Amino acid sequence: MLSPREADEISGDIDPGLRGEIAHTTAAAIVDRARASEDPEVVERLVRLVEDEGLDVVAGLWADSPADTLPGALWRMYVLREWVRRDPSTVADRYRLGIDAAPVPNVVAGVVTPPGPDDVRAVADAVLSGVFAGDLAVALERAGAFCRVLATGAAFDADHVETLDALYATRMTRGAASLVRTAEELEHAAGLWRADRLD
Repeated sequence: MLSPREADEISGDIDPGLRGEIAHTTAAAIVDRARASEDPEVVERLVRLVEDEGLDVVAGLWADSPADTLPGALWRMYVLREWVRRDPSTVADRYRLGIDAAPVPNVVAGVVTPPGPDDVRAVADAVLSGVFAGDLAVALERAGAFCRVLATGAAFDADHVETLDALYATRMTRGAASLVRTAEELEHAAGLWRADRLD
C-alpha cells in the first residue's frame, strides 16, 4: 500500500480499475488474515479499524465498491458499526421501537430486550467480529436483520415527530428506506458468500 506521502505525490485521482483492485485485494487480505490467525487480538484490531485508522481511510479503500462485493459489504458493516458507536442512544431507542414490528426474529439481530446503548454497541462489535472469526454469511445476515429493525424503528419515530417537525420526519423516513436497502444488500452479500461468489 502507498504511504500517505506517496499518495499525495500522485497527480489526479487513482484509476478506477486500480481503485477497484486495491479495494478487493485489501478486503480479501484482511478477512483471510484474520481467519487464518485465529488470534482474538487481530479480530479486535480489525473491529476497531475505523477508530484506529479513521473513517476517511476506510472510505478511501472501500466506499465506492459495489454492495455485491466483499469490500462493499465490509464498508456497509463498518459504517453501521460507526453509527452505533457514535450514537448508541438513538440506535437503542430505534431498536426498541422497531423490534416487535420488524420482519426479523430478534434472535437473528441478537440484541437483548430492552436494549441500552452498551447493548447495541456490543452487538455491533459482535456482528463485525463474526466477519473475521465466524461464519461471514451469518454475520452479514445479522447485520441485515439489525438494519431492518432500525429501519422499522426509524419509520415509527418519524411518525411520532411528523406533527412537530415534518422536514425532520421526512429525513428520518428517507434514512429508514436507506437502512432497508442496506439490509437487502447485506443479505444478498450473504447469499453470494455462501455461493463462493462474494469477492
